[in-house]
Amino acid sequence: MAIRPHTSAALGRAVRPLHSTTPTSQFRDVMANMAAPVSVITAADDGVGSGATVSALMSLSMDPEMIVVALDRTSATLGMIQRTRRFGVNILAADQRDVAMAFASKGADKFIGLDHCLESGVPRLGGISGWVRCTVERIQPGGDHVLVSGLVERAFHDPTLEPMTYQGRSFGTHRPG
Repeated sequence: MAIRPHTSAALGRAVRPLHSTTPTSQFRDVMANMAAPVSVITAADDGVGSGATVSALMSLSMDPEMIVVALDRTSATLGMIQRTRRFGVNILAADQRDVAMAFASKGADKFIGLDHCLESGVPRLGGISGWVRCTVERIQPGGDHVLVSGLVERAFHDPTLEPMTYQGRSFGTHRPG
């Protein structure tokens, strides 16, 4: 039986590439073809809300209940999460394309004209298929993004609404076959 040497990656330490690279069109195409959930990450500070559309979201742990979301390093929402240490995950319903696009923009007040409320100080959008409110557990760099791990405070699911997905550079939903 061959024994593999322990590399720093195998031990869980970050490994930096030898040189910086530009993403290839093939890599972008592969990632674009993967179906991903579409969510709006929200935060608020002194009643002023911020939000960003993301597709890089995953469940991390069931005990304790945790999720991880990736936000662009320049995101105003990330800055607010770093200050307040709390955030919401609004899992969009299949018919909320306009909401996804509004929060994907760099506009000022993205909440204008949208059904929403503050739930324990965190913005919650209306008409969503799911909701998770979190307290920040860890923030760590991840290339041109930052990974935010959150401990779940509350979760809600509306079984009558199908969640939105993003695949092949278009919005849709998954229907179990």
